[in-house]
Amino acid sequence: MDRIIKGVIALWLLAAVLLPVHAEPTRQLQPGDQLLIVMPGETAFDKPFQLDNQGKIRLPEIGRVQLAGQTLSQAKTAVKLALSSVYLNLDQFDLELRQRQLLIRVLGYVNNPSEVVLPLDGNVQMAIEAAGGLKPGAQLDKMQLRRGQQQQLFNFKAYLDSGDPSRLPQLQSGDQLFVPASPLTGNVEVNFDARSLIAGGDAGDDDEAITLFGEVRNPGTFSYKDGMGLVEALMRAEGVTRYADVTHIRVITDNTPYLFDLKSFLDSGQAEQPPLQAGSLVFVPTQIEVVSNTQRTVYVMGEVQAPGAYETGDQVSFLDLLANAGGPTRFAETRNIRVLRADHTVEQVDLLAYTESGTGAALPQVRSGDVIFVPEKTDVNEKSWLKIPASRAVKVMGAVGSPGRYEWDQAMSFLDLLAHAGGPKQHANLAEIEIFAESGEKRLFDLDKFISQGGAFSELPQVNAGDTVMVNELPWDPTDNKSSWIRQSADTSIYLFGQVGAPGRYAFTEQLGFLDILAAADGPTDKADLGQIRITHRDGSSARVTQLNLARYFETGDETILPQVRPGDTIFVPQRSRQWLEKPAEQVVRLMGSVHKPGRYSFDQSMNLLDLLAEAGGPLDNAYIEKIIVVQHSCCEPQARVFNLKRFVTRPNYAEIPLLRPGDTVYVPDESQSNWHVFINGVRDTLSIVALVLLGTSI
Repeated sequence: MDRIIKGVIALWLLAAVLLPVHAEPTRQLQPGDQLLIVMPGETAFDKPFQLDNQGKIRLPEIGRVQLAGQTLSQAKTAVKLALSSVYLNLDQFDLELRQRQLLIRVLGYVNNPSEVVLPLDGNVQMAIEAAGGLKPGAQLDKMQLRRGQQQQLFNFKAYLDSGDPSRLPQLQSGDQLFVPASPLTGNVEVNFDARSLIAGGDAGDDDEAITLFGEVRNPGTFSYKDGMGLVEALMRAEGVTRYADVTHIRVITDNTPYLFDLKSFLDSGQAEQPPLQAGSLVFVPTQIEVVSNTQRTVYVMGEVQAPGAYETGDQVSFLDLLANAGGPTRFAETRNIRVLRADHTVEQVDLLAYTESGTGAALPQVRSGDVIFVPEKTDVNEKSWLKIPASRAVKVMGAVGSPGRYEWDQAMSFLDLLAHAGGPKQHANLAEIEIFAESGEKRLFDLDKFISQGGAFSELPQVNAGDTVMVNELPWDPTDNKSSWIRQSADTSIYLFGQVGAPGRYAFTEQLGFLDILAAADGPTDKADLGQIRITHRDGSSARVTQLNLARYFETGDETILPQVRPGDTIFVPQRSRQWLEKPAEQVVRLMGSVHKPGRYSFDQSMNLLDLLAEAGGPLDNAYIEKIIVVQHSCCEPQARVFNLKRFVTRPNYAEIPLLRPGDTVYVPDESQSNWHVFINGVRDTLSIVALVLLGTSI
């Protein structure tokens, strides 16, 4: 029995030793693994080789070899095959797995961003330490692990708080670990300590924060957490100063003002704290003995020289209270001062318009418990464009110097808005500026016509807050026209087809003419038929066609020959060699027979038979030019006339040239059809018969 037990134990130990050895070769290699290549006598192979981030090793005199994804036996075959091209003796070659490791790339806010090598059981903290540790200001709760095209966010701070390794993702070789910077670090790299980092608050996003200002030790914007109370919020700002009036703390949540007596709450614990949420404002006023404990108090906050609580009365006006607070600062948005009433209503005041005219809307009557809030002027260079609400903004897009979202006021005109956006660019389509209203209505404005011809400013389009102004671009050239013509209205375009350098769709205005649009298309090609250009005019529901002989214009310079074109017209420049497809038979002359280029030719009254033969390249060498036949179909009954070109050349007489009109046919025979050629062929046939007869007789 003991012998059996000992045998079972021995087999179990043997299996424990042998199984990993047999299972190990089935595991695929990955980046970071170290391999040992056995090559006795070759010192270049004394050190182990590590798979890089692409899964390759670099062999001496061979170069890089891809091994990732292969088993150890497959890798051994691949390496031996690569070495065989340089090394002859591979009898003692062997490949061993030295160590399995993880190759991790650590980037972002660490002291030494780089690729680090970890043991097979390495984790995120070991990878960060291998990269030099975290830099001050690193954001711990939004670290990223990227694996191929996938991305995983995890909270490293939660791991440091709990020590729970399950909060960290498992690493694989080839992963990329990215450590972001906290939004509080700003856009400039500076050295700071942890206290200076949160000197202005610890909020990363404005839409998830509350703002505390006034008599607190550390005013700023702080991150909001669900269930946070006012006392906790004040503690985030390091508490109140000794000058704070804790009996009149003002809280604005969702545009609703609340008055809170912190002293009464601390004395009794019975007072209900005002509600807080992301976006709330908390103002702690300065204690003023005269008014701090009265019920005739108005609170002035925001961009004024001395925000605080001020006493009001029947004879105290809005301007009196603003003057008592020192007036607006140079950063104040005086067009949008808001008065928050005790009954939860909000009233807007345009102080700038009032001071400019003095006759504008009357300033509001301020009552006890009201809050006068002077907001900060919006900087258009800041990314925080949400400071301008949609009810006071106009969007300018397209071919302008600085497209963006701009604050709008009724005192501005359309040209003011365009100038504020940097003006139109060089290639802007000023003839068709589009204005989209919030209701979906679309309007067009021809700024080019307004500039060139002038006009009253009352003709400028009315723009309202919430509108969008789109300044489209003109096509730069026909190739650019391919991608941008869709944005161009068909009512302002000319279509150009046929034998031109760049056919396409072109922008057209009233200042352009026929030659302008032809030049924009790089002009006619060498195959163009300048005498047969056609222009299709589309006026409303009907259409008409104009024919143009551009060659005659170039000969005479007569501007009246050129047609008047308008947006929507189509210009077609035909090809000379394909007139038979475009002209009916009664408008051309047909040339057949022994000429170089027989075919259909355009013909007018200024041409004759010699012009036609010259246009066709002249007769061929075997042409029988003594009997050129002209068949006339153009008038009366069809008749044929014969013309002797050979006699005309020796004794020119233009009266002998047959009259040729469109619709006629010209035939040039060859020598095989002449009487002499027929006679010679007959003689040859007769001599052949006589020779055959004589040969038969002799036989």
